[in-house]
Amino acid sequence: MTKKSFWQAVKYTLFSASAGLIQTGSFVLLYNVICAEKWYSFCYIVSLALSVLWNFTLNRKFTFQSANNVPVAMVKVACFYLVFTPLSAWVGQIAETAGWNGNLVQILTMLANFVLEFLYFKFFVFRDKKEQN
Repeated sequence: MTKKSFWQAVKYTLFSASAGLIQTGSFVLLYNVICAEKWYSFCYIVSLALSVLWNFTLNRKFTFQSANNVPVAMVKVACFYLVFTPLSAWVGQIAETAGWNGNLVQILTMLANFVLEFLYFKFFVFRDKKEQN
């Protein structure tokens, strides 16, 4: 692993942790307080959307230092989430219906998202980045 890749991974982890706090906080509020544990998928999708916007913004600017066309990068990220979101919401709903704790399902889903999104950002979204001045 190169020094640059190492620092990208460190920065990505820190920014993702902050996005994770946003996702966790909004999910806990929605799931445990507002939705009364009846709409797992709704709570999950809203908290994920907030997290994705935060994470994309910080990682584009500071981790991958991309000056590429932001709308194009956002469309690429949206494509990832067009697959990841319904699949993870469906699997999460199944797990929760099977008796798994919704908060545990959320944590496991966030870990999968963390790894998959980093690889997707690094090797697809920001692969051909233009360096900022």
